[in-house]
Amino acid sequence: MTAASSGSRLDARPLYRQVEEILLGRIVGGTWPPGHLLPAEPELASELGVSQGTVRKALAALERRHLIDRRQGRGTTVAKHTSDTARFHFFRVRDLNGRAVVSRIMIISCQEGRAAPWEAAALGLEVGAKVYHLRRIRMLDGVPRIFERCTLSGAVFNGFALPPGEQPSELYVYFQRAHNVTVGRAQEELSAAGADAETAAALGKPEGTPLLMVQRIAYDVADRPVEVRLSMIDTERHRYAVRLD
Repeated sequence: MTAASSGSRLDARPLYRQVEEILLGRIVGGTWPPGHLLPAEPELASELGVSQGTVRKALAALERRHLIDRRQGRGTTVAKHTSDTARFHFFRVRDLNGRAVVSRIMIISCQEGRAAPWEAAALGLEVGAKVYHLRRIRMLDGVPRIFERCTLSGAVFNGFALPPGEQPSELYVYFQRAHNVTVGRAQEELSAAGADAETAAALGKPEGTPLLMVQRIAYDVADRPVEVRLSMIDTERHRYAVRLD
């Protein structure tokens, strides 16, 4: 069934938005998994009963959401997270000169638990629902600078586990490879907070040390909340940079 023949032209949205939704459904549903090569624009246009320009606009919208990669001469593929792309899109810490920094990630613990009220609210779960609690330290220039408490939705991840020690890749890469969960966007709130006992021990700082607290909720390509994260950042030698387009 095509976008044109299904009666969707009665939809008030622009036609390219309707095509975008159809293509997104194939990504979300797994018909087009990460790395999948999409049909050429003329083929998609013919299949969906729309113009090639409409398909092009729909693909451009998906590209802006980092859901597909378009390479001249190589075609269009469903985006695959790599540690480099995950850091570029989701890791905003910079040095005092504004340059990107590379971190080493150390897993402290990973345990199944039950959602506290604030976790349940962030993840759209019932209080007490199954979640996974992950504790990590990010080392910048060999020094612990960021302590992270990550809570993962048990409704999305089943049997999530990471052993203590160095994490070989960014977390969102692991989500995609091990659980077929692709993070498409995140929303964040920033505030100041003093280091509690757990954070102080992790960062080697006195309790009460002023830190930057970033609360993030990450959403997959189906726009489900899959992770809520509290990052406690020592900004003595680093800054949190946000680009506004």
